[in-house]
This record gives sequence, C-alpha cells and structure tokens, in this order.
Amino acid sequence: MKTAICYLSCHHGNTRKVVEAMAQAGGADLIDVRTRQTVRLEEYDCIGFASGIYGFEMHKSVAAFARQYLPAGKPVFFVYTYGGAKGAGAKALAQIAGKKGCPVLGEFSCKGYDTFGPFKLVGGIAKGRPNERDLEKAQAFFLGLQAK
Repeated sequence: MKTAICYLSCHHGNTRKVVEAMAQAGGADLIDVRTRQTVRLEEYDCIGFASGIYGFEMHKSVAAFARQYLPAGKPVFFVYTYGGAKGAGAKALAQIAGKKGCPVLGEFSCKGYDTFGPFKLVGGIAKGRPNERDLEKAQAFFLGLQAK
C-alpha cells in the first residue's frame, strides 16, 4: 500500500519523530505541508495527516492542506501529539474527510514535550515524550493500517 503522511511539526519536532518512526516501519512518503511543492495525493492508496495540537485542535495549515489536496474517496488516518490535552484532536480533519467521502481508518495520538505559554514557566510538560514506547506504538498502529 503506497502511503503518504502529510504533516506539520513545529517547536520540538514531536510529530516529526512519530511520523518518521511510522515511515521507517512501513515505508511511507513524508510530506511537510509547509513546503511549496507539487503534491499529487491521488497517486497514493492511503493518506495520513499529522500535527501537534494547537489551541485544542490540529494545526490549521494541515486542515487547509487537506481541503486543497485530499482527493475524494481516499482512505485517511490521523496522527497528533499533545502536551496537556488532546482537545478536539482530529475532528476538523475528520469533517473534511467526510465531505470528500474519504473513509477514516483510525487515529494515533501520544504525549509530546510542550513548552507553550505558561508551560514554559515550569520547564514544560510531558518531558521526554514521545519516548521509545510511544514510537513503538506508532509503528504498530501504522503497520496495523497496512494490514487492513
């Protein structure tokens, strides 16, 4: 199964670590949504969208990327990291996928080191995350998607 994971990873690279572990386990192409490149997602069998949680939801640029480039009917999955709370998680992206008739195969999330806002005053939260166990779970999730 040819898979692309479209991601945005800011601050501490938490999400990048997770999607790189997935790609290493199962051979996905990683697409940073900040780069201005020609994107042809219709060439993929499955498409993932990944981001940290910002203001209780996935980054708006990932949602904008999905609105612009996600082909109708493609199976999708979501990946996100969070410091304190998951918030709405992938709800906005699931709505975009629904409007395009894309089945959602699942979502993976884990804690990620966070120093945003008041967390900076205490040295951050979720220190050391994602850790090896988180990355192993991410790989197992991704390999499970491929088995579907």
